[in-house]
Amino acid sequence: MNQFKETGTVEKQKSTGRPRTSEDVERTMQCCIRSPKKSIACRSVTLGIPKTTIQNVLHKRLKLHAYKIQLKQEIKPDDRPKRVEFVTFMLNAIDEDETFRRCICFSDEATFYVKGCVNRHNCCIWGTQQPNEIHEYVRGSPKVNVWYGLLYDRVIGPFFFSESTITGVVYLDLLEQYVFPQIETFEQESVSRVISMQDGAPPHFSCFVTDVLNERSPDAWIGRGGPIPWPPRSLDLSPLGFFLWGYINPLNAELNPICHLLALLGAHHILHVSRIRVKNIVYAEKIRNIQHLQERITSAIETVTRGMIQKTWQEIEFRLDVSRATNGAHIEMY
Repeated sequence: MNQFKETGTVEKQKSTGRPRTSEDVERTMQCCIRSPKKSIACRSVTLGIPKTTIQNVLHKRLKLHAYKIQLKQEIKPDDRPKRVEFVTFMLNAIDEDETFRRCICFSDEATFYVKGCVNRHNCCIWGTQQPNEIHEYVRGSPKVNVWYGLLYDRVIGPFFFSESTITGVVYLDLLEQYVFPQIETFEQESVSRVISMQDGAPPHFSCFVTDVLNERSPDAWIGRGGPIPWPPRSLDLSPLGFFLWGYINPLNAELNPICHLLALLGAHHILHVSRIRVKNIVYAEKIRNIQHLQERITSAIETVTRGMIQKTWQEIEFRLDVSRATNGAHIEMY
């Protein structure tokens, strides 16, 4: 009624909110050039511009993206054909037998440090291209090496190594005393044979380990030199790499003791909400010592539900499809 009295019409009038000006765009752009890591909230305070205006300028006017930090190994020229061969095998096997995905046990080790934690969600770099970024870490911090296995509907582990260095002999003891008994139990329950996966790290490729794997499963294990070759430098194809370690630990030193940070954003949002809800789950509180760190890791893995693991397989198939379509390229996410 007041609008009709003032304007003579009930039609919605154009908003009189603060308009974006070329000055706002220019100041925001210069701020991004000077400090690409600064958050939208900090830019708003620094520039005296509303956060919504800055967000619109960044996305709609400057066409910038908030790139999340990722750690990946450089693909060598010979790697891409091997990646294509592997993903093609996996996709064909899934198409031919819908139960195939239930038979694979992905596994990996990671190193967790008592000190040092990078907040993955708040650590981003605004730009038009994917940046190359290095983050420092605390040297000499006490650490714990941990192993996990991931089946279609359950997690095996955690297993904490008492040794500071994982050798072939240490890894073989893990397989024989801890992993194989649990896999045998699963095989009896599911009446199907499990295909175990190793990513080809030196302990996985020792003659002790490969001999036992060939004896136990002569044609059904994935790994370096195995009947199903695992492509080198392909952490982005393993759910331990792109989901589990990033889910429970924002500081992952599996490849190198610097941050391994994940972001499944963009058009594919299968796991994003679950991870953000329990962001930094291991380091949600200050870690006091190794025992406390182990307790936090164990508690974190208990929050991984069966449904989350099964949805991870949708992400695996998505990544296999993308890798095949891009001729073996790394999966780029921002």
